[in-house]
Amino acid sequence: MNKKLILLSLAAVLSLHACQNKPKNQEDNSTLSLSPEAGGNIQAGKDVPLQVKAPQGYKADSVVYLMDDVRLGAKTDLSAFTLKTDTLPLGVKQITAQIYQGKNSTPVTTNIVLLAAKAPEELTYKVEKVFPHDTSCYTEGLLYQDGFLYESGGGRLKPPQGEPAEGQSSLRKVDLTTGKVLKKAMVDPTVFAEGISIVGNKIIQLTWTEKIGYVYDKATFKLLNTFNNNVGQEGWGMCFDGKKLYMDDKTNRIWFLDKNTYRAIGFIDVYDDKKAIDSINELEYINGKLYANVYQTNDIIVIDPKTGAVLQRIDLANLYRDRLPNADVLNGIAYDAKTKRIFITGKKWPHLYQVKFVKKGV
Repeated sequence: MNKKLILLSLAAVLSLHACQNKPKNQEDNSTLSLSPEAGGNIQAGKDVPLQVKAPQGYKADSVVYLMDDVRLGAKTDLSAFTLKTDTLPLGVKQITAQIYQGKNSTPVTTNIVLLAAKAPEELTYKVEKVFPHDTSCYTEGLLYQDGFLYESGGGRLKPPQGEPAEGQSSLRKVDLTTGKVLKKAMVDPTVFAEGISIVGNKIIQLTWTEKIGYVYDKATFKLLNTFNNNVGQEGWGMCFDGKKLYMDDKTNRIWFLDKNTYRAIGFIDVYDDKKAIDSINELEYINGKLYANVYQTNDIIVIDPKTGAVLQRIDLANLYRDRLPNADVLNGIAYDAKTKRIFITGKKWPHLYQVKFVKKGV
């Protein structure tokens, strides 16, 4: 036998020996998978069976299941694990099955998109009163407290080079009945102001892309301080539920902020029964729910603040039919908690509407 044949024979024997001495099931790990298939849509409330798929005869000592790195539970075999979804926040969920065999472990993963359990209820509106509104105000934030409207107007008097000037941003206190501006603070002319909230005796104002927040004295509009706002992609709408602030950032995400530090403490992602709802804009907290304008649409949606599910949708396409050429989109929701009045306006609209949301056909 020549030297080449001897070497080939030796290699074959070593290869066979290596295969025979592999840890049990090691050769099968590449064929493991986890169902349901990645990217599948699941309606909230449905039980989801998580099933490790393995070759016949594959054994495991235990399987630990995790969702977004949080432990769900464990099994002592490969039987299905049931994921309960009725109380989960909506959105993309990464699921991992960590399979243990002695001292070895193998992770297999999948993901699901958790959608709202049912389609949002479709509502309409009734106009109860119409008030004047300053057409120079590009409304970004609107709220009502102690008999007055507080409004944030957007615009940059000195925009980045190459962009047109849009006027100067401001913070306003407004008489509801007349629309007269009673107090105004002008914002840095290079900054585009966005949503506002009142927390105690302070007014908090977001900015669009500048990553800065402003804190004012509510009574005097004196600027008390600024803060870095690195939460989310941009600063858009804001509201307050008495305990925490809510802020959106042009996506379908609504952030929870600490009312004192303005730092992120959580979030929800907004979905209806079919898809994510992006461009969540001006926000208002009404009776335990979040009401939001959807930018560049005539819709207001009602959101469950615990899960992100869209519960109701109101089409306001006919609210302001014959718009002036300078008027822009619907944006601005304010609520008078004492009298249960809801006020709606838009960017540079001449009117502010007191409306009531009702079921269609009522």
